[in-house]
Order: sequence, then structure tokens, then C-alpha cells
Amino acid sequence: MNLHGLSQLPLSAERGWPELVRIRPGLLRLFGFLVLPLSLLPPAMLYYAGTHYPEMFGEVYGRKPWGQVAAVFFIAELATLLAMGWLIKQVADTNKLVIDYHDAYMLAAIAPVPMWLSSLGLLIPNLFASVIIAIVGVGLSCGILYHGILALCRTREDVVAGGIVQTVIGMGLVAWAFLLLLALA
Repeated sequence: MNLHGLSQLPLSAERGWPELVRIRPGLLRLFGFLVLPLSLLPPAMLYYAGTHYPEMFGEVYGRKPWGQVAAVFFIAELATLLAMGWLIKQVADTNKLVIDYHDAYMLAAIAPVPMWLSSLGLLIPNLFASVIIAIVGVGLSCGILYHGILALCRTREDVVAGGIVQTVIGMGLVAWAFLLLLALA
């Protein structure tokens, strides 16, 4: 799959997704070549920002042991990813949509890519800019999840797909908020 096809995933269920369904990449391959390298970005960026311009995080958080914060963040990220694949499958089943575990975990592996890439916003020593970039990343991840549900579950039920996205993203945001509290506590 090329970069153009990947860029279409948050925008349409008809572009990019059919090729991904046809290719059906193995989960170990996705983990090794996509999840692992990209999920290292947020902890690395947190460590970088925390050690190079800690004042961005305020006086209380600026003196955190950023190496430990990054390690906890990374482990929790991987745990969250595993939970998200399971959650996608369960919520789809509850809504009478058919998705197998492979496709649910494939979607869970692909959906956070924009959020992982948005962590590069921490290279800018401005918390407001980093937050705006992160919000764009969350929006694109929602788009991937929404269009992925439509494509992988082979449905055109927009309301059902939207409900699944709302549940999965809601739980994901709760997990990420808990993760940040845990990492920064």
C-alpha cells in the first residue's frame, strides 16, 4: 500500500480500505513495521520536550523524571492498543456488525497513527501549538476508525459506525487521560 492510499483512510471507506482488505497484512508485520516504530514517537517526544524545555509543562510537571514517564507511557500505549482491538470487536458484535479479530486489531493498529505522528508537535516549544496538533491527530484517528468500521464491517450504517467510533474513542480518550495522569503523577 502506498502513501496516497494510506492518506485516504481517514477520508473515505471506498479509498484505501479496499486495498488494505485485499492485502490483509499480518498482525505481526503491522506490529513490527507500523505499531512499534510509531508508538515509540510519543514517549520519545515527551522525553525530548520534558528534558529540553520542561517549562512548557509548568513548574509542577517540569521536574518529572522524563525517562520513567516515557517508559510508563510506552507500556501503557501498547496495553491500550491491545484493549482497543478487543473493544472494537466487542462493540461491533454488540451492534450486530461482523468483524473478525484480525480486522479489529488491524484497525486498532492503524487508527492511532495520526495521534502518534501528532506527537511530533512536541518539537515546538509551545504547549498551545502541541495541543492543537494533537487535536488534529485525534480527529484524523476518528476518521480512520469511522471509515474503517464502514469498510471492514461492510456496512453503510453511518449512525451505527458513528456510535462505535464514539464508544471506542471515548474509552480510548479515558485510557489516554488515565495514562497521562499515571505518567505525570
